[in-house]
Amino acid sequence: MPEAVQRLLRSRAAGARWGLAPRPICSPDQKDWLTRGGSLTAHLRALGEVAVRVTRETVAQAWPDEHAALGIAPRSPVWVREVVLEVGGVPFVVAHSIAPLAASRGVWQSMRRLRTRPLAELLYSDRDVSRSALASARLTGRHPLFTLACRAIAGPAPHALVARRSVFMRQDAPLMVTECMLPALWECLGRRSRSALLDPSMS
Repeated sequence: MPEAVQRLLRSRAAGARWGLAPRPICSPDQKDWLTRGGSLTAHLRALGEVAVRVTRETVAQAWPDEHAALGIAPRSPVWVREVVLEVGGVPFVVAHSIAPLAASRGVWQSMRRLRTRPLAELLYSDRDVSRSALASARLTGRHPLFTLACRAIAGPAPHALVARRSVFMRQDAPLMVTECMLPALWECLGRRSRSALLDPSMS
């Protein structure tokens, strides 16, 4: 990807709330998963069987902090795909993906036909797709993704959740993927770490 384009994508991915480095308050596991390259679905498969549960696919308006990232005007229509990524039947990640409406009918029309297949199958199998740097944020109840993610959490909602986002470009058309990680993911990683300490052969 040309350096000028990469700089543009970096600036688009990082809004006022989103930064290119995780907050210092994040745990080591959170910093790791917020900055991991490649497919998040593939990383989750290392923890168990992954299933994609589609919760919404529709035409809507981009959230206030998404306009600049996509380079579109406020109130512009976008195609929205929202899914829950479950590992062993437990929700680990809530993902919110958007593309300008025209792009969803053209360059990114395949995202409308995914059904329960992960978006990663579309994004990581095409050499013409470029990805921006990952930006991350700590979300609270003021952000719509926090509210969306809490619907997938069993039990009391936490005070905050961490999320990451990046912009994928194909033929100058953007598609932004925002992934919010749920407490069950960190609990799973914590159990695996404790098991590895007790039994080094498991690490």
